[in-house]
Amino acid sequence: MYIEQLYTNCLAEAAYYIESEGEAAIIDPLRETEPYITLAEKRGASIKYVFETHFHADFVSGHIDLSRKVNAPIVYGPNAETQYKVYNAKDEEIFKLGRLKIKVLHTPGHTPESSCFLLFDEKGKEHAIFTGDTLFVGDVGRPDLLDGVMTREALASMLYDSLNTKIKTLPDSVIVYPAHGPGSACGKNIGKETFSTIGEQKKFNYALQEQTREQFIEKVTEGILPPPQYFFEDARINKQGYDPLEKVMDTNSKPLTAEDVRKAIKAGATVLDTRKADDFEKGFIPGSINIGLNGQFAVWVGTLIDITKSIVLVTEPGKESESVLRLARVGYENVLGYLKDGISGWDEKPETVHSITAAQMKAGIDKDVQVLDVRKPGEWNISHLKDATFLPLADFPGNLEGLDKNKPYVVHCGGGYRSMTAISIMKNHGFKNLINVYGGFGAMQQAGLPIVTEEVLDTL
Repeated sequence: MYIEQLYTNCLAEAAYYIESEGEAAIIDPLRETEPYITLAEKRGASIKYVFETHFHADFVSGHIDLSRKVNAPIVYGPNAETQYKVYNAKDEEIFKLGRLKIKVLHTPGHTPESSCFLLFDEKGKEHAIFTGDTLFVGDVGRPDLLDGVMTREALASMLYDSLNTKIKTLPDSVIVYPAHGPGSACGKNIGKETFSTIGEQKKFNYALQEQTREQFIEKVTEGILPPPQYFFEDARINKQGYDPLEKVMDTNSKPLTAEDVRKAIKAGATVLDTRKADDFEKGFIPGSINIGLNGQFAVWVGTLIDITKSIVLVTEPGKESESVLRLARVGYENVLGYLKDGISGWDEKPETVHSITAAQMKAGIDKDVQVLDVRKPGEWNISHLKDATFLPLADFPGNLEGLDKNKPYVVHCGGGYRSMTAISIMKNHGFKNLINVYGGFGAMQQAGLPIVTEEVLDTL
């Protein structure tokens, strides 16, 4: 038996490779198929099944392309209606993989078709369960993604039954392999580990504690932030199907001149600059949005950029294909191309961003300068700079309406990645005097700036 978790940080997503006696199965593959095919070839195995835990909303799965290339069936659990050929397994149906067995457990709640895959080892013992978005480390899948088709309360009630009748009844030793880790918007507050055990989750996961149905529904539905805008479109794509990735890469990887970019901007295209924040600040096309490849690129693109709009890319030279691919992973395929030669190919004066260190900030900034914290609510609630204003990046640009566009603002996040994204969006909306903080909140803490902590908050 061989199991490998293939984890992609920018999506906080885990796909899985399972193998026995030369037969392999892939669970929840990403859009690009090469990693799975290459791994199977390297190990001298053939891919027998492509399993999907549910219709993913946060990325476009590679199941269709992978199935076509290796001639393996796509297996969903019950109630998965698609516009392409799949095998809908029955609840508790068994699939043989070499000397292993995989049992389908229908676990509706995150979505109606959500299923987990329970792996039995060579001796017939329950070894691991691949839970998709039904169960995470420390959390469960959000029950609010059916866009009015079902209420969150109805789905949460289904999830309560799935967890209590299918998950909690498993042996404590069973390994839990979820589809997502920390940072994913598919849960409220997913733990930092990317795998666990049933026993550990029964101890520490709030959703697996003894509680009534009503208590569970209340806990699971409270505090859910609105889903990123692209979620519903990606779910639709995963149900209906898509063009082969090779076609998308070829169509979207076109070099553009500066004049081509100007015409695209005039026609309404969004300029997405995928360089690091430190490079972006030194010079960028006015109107660009900076979301660097070096962070949770796909998540922030999906949160902040309209999936229906045309996109022009500005990248670090050599990162053009990676930028196109990582957009395609989340269904952003309306890419007109990229600026040839990167920012050096721009023939007009670029715009810049002014940044300061935390030490400079401590040394003194004008009292009229307002500090904006663009981190997530959980980060802000733990600790934040005294007198700062909380404006989470996920709510941009809607939460900018109360600000004075002529007033100076210092903008920071946790480490400097998100603050540059925030500043680029603010500049697009007419803010003229913006200052970035190198190293963000972490650097500000080290510099000794006045911090309000959770303990202090509790006494206020």
